[in-house]
Amino acid sequence: MRRLVILVDDLRSFADGRPAEVARTSAEGLALLAAHRDRRIDELWLDHDLGGEDTVWPVVEVLERAAFEGRPIEIGLITVHSANPVGAARIRQALDRCGYRVRAATGLREVGLW
Repeated sequence: MRRLVILVDDLRSFADGRPAEVARTSAEGLALLAAHRDRRIDELWLDHDLGGEDTVWPVVEVLERAAFEGRPIEIGLITVHSANPVGAARIRQALDRCGYRVRAATGLREVGLW
């Protein structure tokens, strides 16, 4: 089975062209999490600001709730790659507290505007 990589970002894609399921809004991100609820997500990439008033917080809240209920979503690594340092820090703190493996990735070249 191929690796499952999900990118939640309104503008960016993977610079290396790696296969990923992409959500451009928080609603699309929620739909991808629901569609893959019973499968391991190898990598989940989160951008904080998703255009307009939309943010990734609805996705983060679903992850928090799942962990609180004792059924965390199985994710190998969550990478927060937001250009919003305050928002990125809040996401990382919330998900760290829930036991997810999270890293902040400012300045990574893996995601970019294409």
